[in-house]
Amino acid sequence: MKVLWCWRCQQDLPMLDEAEFAEVARLYSGGFRTTPGQQSINGGFAPVTLAYERMTGYVGCHHNAVMHHRISMYGPPCTTCGKPLRTPQARHCAACGSTR
Repeated sequence: MKVLWCWRCQQDLPMLDEAEFAEVARLYSGGFRTTPGQQSINGGFAPVTLAYERMTGYVGCHHNAVMHHRISMYGPPCTTCGKPLRTPQARHCAACGSTR
């Protein structure tokens, strides 16, 4: 786990490493399997949110947002502003406009 800037959420948030993300991804895929009597589809994804909270200590992150809080999805830090690039292949920083 590492705290990085999330360009989607517009704040610093805990990002998951590959081992942590594998656990969350397994839970996320299980969330699509609904059971009879289940109130809503969001109820099936509660384990994702709970696992993220347990791993990071950050409370209240939506299960869809958790799925893009993965370290490997982001690029290196911008040499100008220090925020991570949106992807490992990014050629410019979306936050400050500086080129890589």
